[in-house]
Amino acid sequence: MEKDKQFLETMVKSIVGNPNAVNVERTVDERGVLLTLKIDPADMGYVIGRKGQTAQAIRTLLKIVGAKNNSRVNLKIYDPEGGNRPRREDREGGYGHDNRDNRDIDTSAVDDLKI
Repeated sequence: MEKDKQFLETMVKSIVGNPNAVNVERTVDERGVLLTLKIDPADMGYVIGRKGQTAQAIRTLLKIVGAKNNSRVNLKIYDPEGGNRPRREDREGGYGHDNRDNRDIDTSAVDDLKI
């Protein structure tokens, strides 16, 4: 098994909830190595992270592994839903600014506040 593929599998299996569903496909072309990561959709948040920070960190580490092996390594995270999921706060009717009505906010505690 190639080092980059093995590295990605080991790293992702350690952070997801369902490690048996982790699958990495490796293709090589004139632009370098492409690793396609397929995981359980429920684990997508663990791999992508808040604002994509975890995915970016994984890509950075893969670039280092590729540099050690004189190759260019790119990561594609396969999303069977095509990335069309609504944002969490919209799904749960939660804390997003777009779905909040300012008339419902109780400001009585700060009405007499003098600044």
